[in-house]
Amino acid sequence: MANAEKFIVLPYRKNRSNLVPGEMRQASNAVSAEKIATSMASRFVGVAAYAVMVDEETGDMSSPRLLVKHGEIADINS
Repeated sequence: MANAEKFIVLPYRKNRSNLVPGEMRQASNAVSAEKIATSMASRFVGVAAYAVMVDEETGDMSSPRLLVKHGEIADINS
């Protein structure tokens, strides 16, 4: 099983007082993920940048590590 670290940015919106994740964006590195999250922060209720391990065979993501957050975000570990 080949795993690789990837960097993602996940924005959140409110829908009937619930947090709803938006479209996930991939970044090339941790610094880029943090910059993207910061630039998106004013347009969303919350934005988070994560480093995740991805199984390159299945595409499954695991072991999320929060890099930066702005506003309200959901706990993706649960």
